[in-house]
Amino acid sequence: MRHDHIISAKQLSRADIEAVLDRAAEVAADPESFADRHENALLGLCFFEPSTRTKMSFTAAIKRLGGDVVDMGTVESSSVKKGESLADTVRVVEGYADALVLRHPSEGSAQMASEFVDVPLINAGDGAGQHPTQTLLDLYTIRESAGFDDLTIGIMGDLKYGRTVHSLAHALTNFDADQHFISPESLKLPRSVRYDLHEEGASIREHTELDPVLPELDVLYVTRIQAERFPDESEYRAIAGEYQIDTETLDAARDDLTVMHPLPRVDEIAHEIDDTDYAHYFQQAHNGVPVRMALLDLVLGGDE
Repeated sequence: MRHDHIISAKQLSRADIEAVLDRAAEVAADPESFADRHENALLGLCFFEPSTRTKMSFTAAIKRLGGDVVDMGTVESSSVKKGESLADTVRVVEGYADALVLRHPSEGSAQMASEFVDVPLINAGDGAGQHPTQTLLDLYTIRESAGFDDLTIGIMGDLKYGRTVHSLAHALTNFDADQHFISPESLKLPRSVRYDLHEEGASIREHTELDPVLPELDVLYVTRIQAERFPDESEYRAIAGEYQIDTETLDAARDDLTVMHPLPRVDEIAHEIDDTDYAHYFQQAHNGVPVRMALLDLVLGGDE
């Protein structure tokens, strides 16, 4: 995996995924053995959109590997404010770092940027496109909590604009997983994503209500209705808050159901669920550090 760009979950084979997850398990079991593994390595952070978990976990990951970050900072404080193109920005930051992490509001931006740099570029989210490292930590969480054998997963919420959904759905085609997609009609999976999943032989079903499928689920992956992705605010207001779960909702769920969420949440998961055995979303976020440590270790040549 050394020097590979990580742009989309579509490019990851089962072997790739398992290599990262196995390395992440090693990191989680003995983090000290990975300290200083990449001493003096520098990770360039180019975040054109706000981020808490992704940016901080990448920062923590490279520092726990012995390296450090060089950060472009906010768009307002960078040369982007002066009109600098994305291509020029990544070419400049490439000169300061051994690998780049890019988040950008435009779908396809990571693929385009990768064509201008020679160091590994990792897509940290490109608009409504892909978010492959979120998918890797999602898969790690699923493997630890529910396993991949005969997995039945429900993915609920914003399926149209949700890049975490698109990435996860593609990655799950590598495993024995039945995927149920629950959303309002206006936020269904994009036709292009459905087509790709069918071409990959995925077992998928679409629903507008959670109740009929809930008792079957091993995992329920809940996503936020993303106001910032809607071209029309009135369209957002019409469905905001429509898909919410609380402890009463989960009365019909299996006792060992795993509830996940890429965060941040608004009101789609009631806080009363946080202290139940269902809740795995904070551990899911914490898994971002060992998973991103593992990925950086592999990308930067940790086996050499």
